[in-house]
Amino acid sequence: MVLLLALACGVAVGNVYFPQAVGPLVASGLGVSPGAAATVVTATQFGYAAGIFLLVPLGDRIPYRRLMVTLLTATGAGLLAASAAPGLVPLAGASALVGVTTVAAPLAGPLAASLVPAERRGAAGGLLLSGSLAGMLLSRTAGGALGDALGWRAPYVLAAVLSLTVAGCLARALPATAPPSSAPWPVLLAEPLRLLRTEPELRRSCLYQALVFAGFSAVWTTVALLLTGPVYGLSARAAGLLALVNAVTMLCTPVAGRLVDRRGPDPVNLVCFLIVLASSAALACGARGGAAGLAALVAGTLLLDVGMQSGMVANQVRFYALRAEVRSRLTTAYMTCAYLGGSAGSWLGTRAYAGSGWPGVCALTAVLTGAALVRHLALRRGHGRAVSGTGPRRRTPSRR
Repeated sequence: MVLLLALACGVAVGNVYFPQAVGPLVASGLGVSPGAAATVVTATQFGYAAGIFLLVPLGDRIPYRRLMVTLLTATGAGLLAASAAPGLVPLAGASALVGVTTVAAPLAGPLAASLVPAERRGAAGGLLLSGSLAGMLLSRTAGGALGDALGWRAPYVLAAVLSLTVAGCLARALPATAPPSSAPWPVLLAEPLRLLRTEPELRRSCLYQALVFAGFSAVWTTVALLLTGPVYGLSARAAGLLALVNAVTMLCTPVAGRLVDRRGPDPVNLVCFLIVLASSAALACGARGGAAGLAALVAGTLLLDVGMQSGMVANQVRFYALRAEVRSRLTTAYMTCAYLGGSAGSWLGTRAYAGSGWPGVCALTAVLTGAALVRHLALRRGHGRAVSGTGPRRRTPSRR
């Protein structure tokens, strides 16, 4: 059952990311600029953030089987509508619908936790995350290759078939579950906002992930424009192959989890920020083109993926330790913030690429990550001053 849920996670998450690889094909097919075609990616990601905020809390109100099957069926319908879109505006609208409904991955986590013993929940969660990462990376490869061969509409048709097939499998295989809450939808929607106000560690995790994921999205939204542009002159398949190379980063997530268990999330976050900053420098070398530039892109995207994914593990461990009874709503708050950051990163990345080219995108990623690093170091220094200042404050009365 957990394997099936991991497959559902991969298919659902892949619907958010394969448009990044077919953006140039959409531009040429619809006769619009690459920057305009990138709004499809932005619409999908904004829709995904909205779906997490609006629909994931319903996992506490509606049985999982009914909710997940309904959402995946609606996703399939939205993908078919996107494949038949006559212009950019209908395509962006259908993409937003796909983003809103393809939220099976955040729903699968709480469901899997209820299906396995407590001592296996970590392993189950790791498997679901691997499925999500596989969907994120492999969907770009499949989308780029299929788009090159059959046009930009073909990846949307394939994604629709996969979503509808998984919906059918879940309808037959998922057990009936009783919803844990009878609270009305407005109450469920308000809870993540309240948690953001009252839980500073949740806010910190959200800030870190939103900034780093914004840089991640900026790079992956525009790298296809670089590879298919005059610097490299490659096909859209090249962006998919670049993502396929980065599939090896899935092996780093369990290692990061063990490091978080041993040392806590803060040291792992610090290392991840430094890794992403190093990736920005490596990616900037990709602007030179040629074999050396392509090698720099491979190294830079590998570092970027490792830093972003490992940081995600640290951030999740931090807020999961807060309150076990509201973890799904903590997840809603966290993932909403993360994908709002990713959506903003895609938008900023296309503007940076239009204004300053690939070096502008790399600089944007470095600035966003640098902001998270400065916040992290300031917090650590504040803790250090508080600890070191305890002794002198206690000795002051005796000196007086």
